[in-house]
Parts: sequence; structure tokens; C-alpha cells
Amino acid sequence: MKLKKGDKVIVIAGKDKKKVGVIQRAYPRLNKVVVEGVNVRKKHQKPTQQNPEGSIVEIYAPIDASNVMLYDAKAKKGVRVGYKLEEKGKVRINKRTNEPIINK
Repeated sequence: MKLKKGDKVIVIAGKDKKKVGVIQRAYPRLNKVVVEGVNVRKKHQKPTQQNPEGSIVEIYAPIDASNVMLYDAKAKKGVRVGYKLEEKGKVRINKRTNEPIINK
């Protein structure tokens, strides 16, 4: 999986198509990511002693990593990610411009 926590991504498929958000959590083994503001679900919580009335909480559910692309703020588009070997090791690059991708 070429996406990491903190990457700005754009959703390319599903009900939240064209939304832009930041990856909050990545699950590489499941090939899923949790993106801020995308795939929001409502969870009903039972009443407890701490919260006697109960509540409805909004949570971010994971979406498949194939449904998001890294977002290029300059071009305002999604970009593909590649790798290049440099002196300091393997570096992620923007395949359109061949510039290194800087996280955050």
C-alpha cells in the first residue's frame, strides 16, 4: 500500500466521491484507510452510568485504499505514486511530475 497516515487524499469512487481529506489511520494488511470526513457512520450507544441518556456518535469507517488517490494541491487532482531509489533510500514520488512526496 503506497498511502500513509497523514497523507492528503481524494476519494475517487463511492458515495463520497471527490471529497478531500487526511488519512487518520491505515490498515496495510486489510488494504483499508480511515479518512477524515469520509464514510461517516452513526453509532447508537446504550445508556450507561456515566452517560445515562445514551447517545448517537459519528465514527469514521475504513474504506478500501483503491478508492482513494494521493491529492496534489498544486494541480488540484489525484496523482499516482511511484518509488525512486536515492542516496537516503526509497522515496515516494509523484508520477506526473517526478517530484518527491513530502508527508504533511
